[in-house]
Amino acid sequence: MTPFDLVVRSRRTVTPEGERAAAVAVRGERIAALYDYAAPLPAAEEVDLRDLALLPGLVDTHVHVNEPGRTHWEGFDSATRAAAAGGVTTIVDMPLNSLPPTVSCDALDAKLRAAEGQCHVDVAFWGGAVPGNVKDLAPLHGRGVRGFKCFMSPSGVEEFPPLADGELRLALEEVAGFGGLVIVHAEDPELLAEPEGPGYAAFLASRPGASERSAVARLVRLAEETGCRVHVLHVSSAECLDVLEAAQARGVPVSAETCPHYLTLAAEQVPEGGTAYKCCPPIRSESNRDLLWDGLRRGVLSCVVSDHSPSTADLKVPDFAAAWGGISSLQLGLTAVWTEAARRGHGLADVARWMSAAPAALAGLPGKGGIMAGNDADLVAFDPAADTLVDAARLHHRHPVTPYHGRTLKGAVLTTWLRGRPVDGRPHGRPMLEARA
Repeated sequence: MTPFDLVVRSRRTVTPEGERAAAVAVRGERIAALYDYAAPLPAAEEVDLRDLALLPGLVDTHVHVNEPGRTHWEGFDSATRAAAAGGVTTIVDMPLNSLPPTVSCDALDAKLRAAEGQCHVDVAFWGGAVPGNVKDLAPLHGRGVRGFKCFMSPSGVEEFPPLADGELRLALEEVAGFGGLVIVHAEDPELLAEPEGPGYAAFLASRPGASERSAVARLVRLAEETGCRVHVLHVSSAECLDVLEAAQARGVPVSAETCPHYLTLAAEQVPEGGTAYKCCPPIRSESNRDLLWDGLRRGVLSCVVSDHSPSTADLKVPDFAAAWGGISSLQLGLTAVWTEAARRGHGLADVARWMSAAPAALAGLPGKGGIMAGNDADLVAFDPAADTLVDAARLHHRHPVTPYHGRTLKGAVLTTWLRGRPVDGRPHGRPMLEARA
């Protein structure tokens, strides 16, 4: 037998079929085969994790890198370092908060130039759908963006305005024509208000769950009428679940995600002035959190991704009405979700499905999302029993701002391999763009 480049053994190898004792054999950048745990295999390098877990590299399809233009918020180097440290081997970059936003092929080229030589994990890209750029969607799709992000309410940055219903319909019709995907920030602007005070209760009341439900219902109707595949981003309100479930049962091509902060944090925990917790839509009640977990268990929500949306610390002023809305958690998503998932009786195979396989399938990323022969050798050595005290100053995110600071989370990432090589500070990530006819 020709020697393998790498063999990683674990009695807790998490495959698409569940946990098993296995030896994962790697040749070049790909998984060549899975063998019995104790199988004698010739290899240039061998790692035996014994009872530690071996996970597939996570796929985070909701990351705001912000470079170029707002690199002082977050850039490709810092974001992808944080990703690798958290067991994430592929990210998909959001089209807004960078300047220019990724709403044309020229802007995509600017992204690619900015990312070159900086990425510690593989990086794919979303395009943006904004008023007036319908003509740009097919060319961006042809260049290999994974789909198109749009807003139904103001985005928070003036260069990425929302789509009114008529504009949204036009975008969906255009994208349906070439079989693409539209991913949607779904809040109804008619049901949003300015907070009536600086505290969290006022902010939460200004963005009620009904605003998400209303927007999701409108989106489902448009998807049904146009035939466009749509995905609802960062569901925070359980009021959306019955609308989504009914649409999925009717065969409407709609899926949805939630985020670690909605599954692990709760409004009752938000401290006075703790604007590291501010995000849009907001973190809601403990009872709402329980219902989101139930929606995840039932498959109404398919993905758990970070919505890593960082900013400089000075924008997180201690006034919820004025502070920037975004949570930095790219490095912490796995441990945060595992902490709560384990408490609720879920296993590592569930976490891998939500955070690796389903996001990879959503974005259509070949070779990603699972430990199986033929896939990229994206692997994570994970100690599920370790306790990790979060110190924001020790994270790889550009700014030490996170609501998880001071919390003890369950689990620790020990080693991350990207396409068979350990992530070691030398960038060898690559852009995932596949030109389409």
